Amino acid sequence: MNCNEAGMLVAKYADGEVDSLQGRSIEQHLRGCAACAAKHQDLLALRAQIGAEVPYFTATPELRERVRALLANAQDTARARPRPKRDRWGWLTGGFVAGCAATLLAWGVGTTVIAWRANEDVAVEAVATHVRATLNNHLIQVASSDQHTVKPWLSARLDYSPPVQDLASEGFALTGGRLDMLNKQRVATLVYSRRLHTIDVFVRPESAPAPSTLRTVRGFNVVHATGSGMDWIAVSDVSADELTQFVQRLAQQTATP
Repeated sequence: MNCNEAGMLVAKYADGEVDSLQGRSIEQHLRGCAACAAKHQDLLALRAQIGAEVPYFTATPELRERVRALLANAQDTARARPRPKRDRWGWLTGGFVAGCAATLLAWGVGTTVIAWRANEDVAVEAVATHVRATLNNHLIQVASSDQHTVKPWLSARLDYSPPVQDLASEGFALTGGRLDMLNKQRVATLVYSRRLHTIDVFVRPESAPAPSTLRTVRGFNVVHATGSGMDWIAVSDVSADELTQFVQRLAQQTATP
């Protein structure tokens, strides 16, 4: 095996995607070629770096069920399709139909996975924004427990008016607000306190991809709800049950003027 042949296979070899015969040939070549061996080591180092630094997302039970449903529907459709007549065009018709079914299935699964990944990325970004604001001591730009102070401050700096409510009587005190970027969109962030815990609530018009109802990212709970025409995405180390009830309470409110 020469360098040109090895160059086309070394990436597959690093991923364990070659058969035993090719593997032995590449191994023999790498022992005698410093350039290809260096390329192989670079690929292994890149894989290790990606594994260490890039978040790994495990498919949720909901995503698994949606993919299984798509597969089952495609199989049922294939079984229910009448068998074409055995004429000289039968092979062409069968191939065309099978190709269309495969394309539709691939599109359905791909769309589901892409939407799920986009939603999960929003949750990760929300946690990163919360942590960054906490570490930089930049949690609050307008400090007030008065919703009639926080709401006008945010509305004057956004192209929408976020509902603001103080729930201190229920144990969730409004302490202020700030502006953040979430999913490349400028959003309002309401800051609440719950005993010794801080809660960030990102409020934006309902339409963009949003995380699943409840997730845990880097030890923080992320809860999503919709209501009053808004997406409500809360991040905190408050217990999942408390945070869920709180966000649902905010989303069910009637926007105040």
